[in-house]
Amino acid sequence: MPESLGEKLQQARQDRGISISEVAEQTRIAAHYLEAIEQDDYRTLPGGIFNKGFVKSFAKYVGIDEQDALQDYARISSSQIVERGENDSLSYRPEVLTDDSSGPSMLPTVIFAVLILGLMTWGIFALVNYLQNSESQKVENNIANNNVKIGENSKNANTNTGTAVDQSIPATDKISVKISAPELAISATVDGKREVRTLNSEVTEQVIEAEETLVLSYFKGLADTVQLTLNGKKIETPLPPPGYKRNAFVYEINMNNIKRILKTGKISSGEAENSNTKTPVSSNSTRNANTAANRNSATQNPAAVNTTVPQQ
Repeated sequence: MPESLGEKLQQARQDRGISISEVAEQTRIAAHYLEAIEQDDYRTLPGGIFNKGFVKSFAKYVGIDEQDALQDYARISSSQIVERGENDSLSYRPEVLTDDSSGPSMLPTVIFAVLILGLMTWGIFALVNYLQNSESQKVENNIANNNVKIGENSKNANTNTGTAVDQSIPATDKISVKISAPELAISATVDGKREVRTLNSEVTEQVIEAEETLVLSYFKGLADTVQLTLNGKKIETPLPPPGYKRNAFVYEINMNNIKRILKTGKISSGEAENSNTKTPVSSNSTRNANTAANRNSATQNPAAVNTTVPQQ
């Protein structure tokens, strides 16, 4: 006759012809837990209330009184707890804590780490110092170079001060005047020889060259239509000064005033006044020149009239 709970459950299951797998399927208990219960070995079970629930469901399914099965389980589990406690006490060995210094020392590692840290710190400091010195040297070099350039520029400026005006003035070894106007009769005295030049719709400009002196004369009423270029530089249109009474506007360009005219870019009233005194030209001569130019234009192809007249 079975004595333990496990034997009772196993006997009841076998009497009914039920397999472990069928009980496991119906009770939702793992088969290895059911086998442990039949062996009265509860060490592999979860414990506590789960063990009681497994025993109760197993007993109910195989037809054993559930309360009797739980009482048997209580007796078996209490005895197993006592046995487990005795076994644990026999197998317990106290652990003695000692100051065992037989392990590897950390001192070499600490020393090595300190050395590495020191080298890294020194390297960073040296790099920063080098960069600072390099930047300072570059700044000093730039300042020195700038000072040298400023000195050289000052010298060049001082050297070129006296020649700046001369470089802006064209060559003055001769007198070359290009005169333009829509229509004009010009009386020119070139180095003492008088010429007549005519401008019209076909010939709108004339170039007159002289070695020493050039005196130009034309009707003052057309003076504002004249455009003048002296030695390649455009000159401001000369106009008769206020109070100029003669009909012929006369002015002179010579080697004494050509540089001043080129520098200022205009012919002052002084040149006109001086030319009035030196080379008087009557209004009748100017009108005669205009009449001759018009007569030539009517009978010939329009072109420059170049007439040399002995000086009076």
